[in-house]
Amino acid sequence: MTHEITTEFPGLLEHEIEVWQALSEGDAGADENLLLPEFTGVYPSGICGRAGHVAQLAGGPSIKEYRLTEYHAFAVGADHAMLCYRAEYRRAEGAEDEAMYVSSLWQRTGGGWRNLFSQDTPADRPAIG
Repeated sequence: MTHEITTEFPGLLEHEIEVWQALSEGDAGADENLLLPEFTGVYPSGICGRAGHVAQLAGGPSIKEYRLTEYHAFAVGADHAMLCYRAEYRRAEGAEDEAMYVSSLWQRTGGGWRNLFSQDTPADRPAIG
């Protein structure tokens, strides 16, 4: 069952958007701050931790533009929530649109939501425009 993100999980969607903003602005510090030290990402290219996620910004922004839609969220314990959505985007150095479905596990901390786990699944229809 999915839930209303803004009322049941206040700030969750905004934090996910902050990750995408960090990727589009090349802000490694903001990206690192949003990820827990134990962060694990599972991607078509492999598995990485927080350092690997942040390292993609060493040369500047990794994303040129993006759009997030089809949000779903549900509780995974008292202080954890899973956010699932569709992301359409264009890489900073790419000419083609791409799309994926993202499952993003967040933990509520004293400083707000922090990302613990993320998994990307390529989508069939990569249209951003």
